[in-house]
Amino acid sequence: MLTAGVDLAAEPKGTALAVMEWRASKGTLVELHVGNDDARIVEAASRVEKLGIDCPFGWPIEFVEFVANHSADAATAPDVDGGMDWRRQLSFRETDRAVREITGRWPLSVSTDRLGLTAMRCAGLLARLTASGISVDRAGSGVVVEVYPGATIRMWGFDTAGYRTSSDARARLLDLLCESAPWFDAGLFAPLMLSSCDAFDAVIAAMASRSAARGSYTKPSAAQLDRARREGWIALPTGSLSDVAVDTQEGQVKSSHDVVEVDED
Repeated sequence: MLTAGVDLAAEPKGTALAVMEWRASKGTLVELHVGNDDARIVEAASRVEKLGIDCPFGWPIEFVEFVANHSADAATAPDVDGGMDWRRQLSFRETDRAVREITGRWPLSVSTDRLGLTAMRCAGLLARLTASGISVDRAGSGVVVEVYPGATIRMWGFDTAGYRTSSDARARLLDLLCESAPWFDAGLFAPLMLSSCDAFDAVIAAMASRSAARGSYTKPSAAQLDRARREGWIALPTGSLSDVAVDTQEGQVKSSHDVVEVDED
């Protein structure tokens, strides 16, 4: 099995792509590139069983409706609440609320943070993936799945403080990851993981996509599924890091109709 991970940025320059091969309960990093355009990502997606992308796949439904109404004739546009609860509803997706319930932290808001520029690129990328014949379900049941490397690392029990800004912190974290996951083989790519936080996150995204391919991730409940298919859904791993490389019959990608309640960790 091959899985891939993408740390998406607004421009190709900051976009990292990792491809991992899974064989005999071992995960080997076989590709790691920084500076990737959409065409390279689409090509990689055509070769892998699961592609994890670190970027929101959509916007909160209420935010989309608000922008559409706000752009309408002012005389017919509905009243705006403007209060904090209303603004929070527009700022965060259903999956963001689920992630906060599980991890205790809010993901960045696709509506109100600079992340929105990257999400615009992601929307185009998802369209290109679909046009190329690759199965895209924003809820994660297809080839492509939304992932969150920072939260993934924390779900596996590691401290993420400073790893995005410090190569020394990444070196310590990589040592701990390798100690806890002797199945992981970074090959010749370890220096790039240390020099580039984007490359590091792409590798974690490839691991998270392996968990998703195995079915070991938080799924939307039946009540959440419609929103997840419109807003996107973050697939957090539910198993331990040591479980990621284990070969199992659950490695087959689940049907879009196979949904369970989100488990609290």
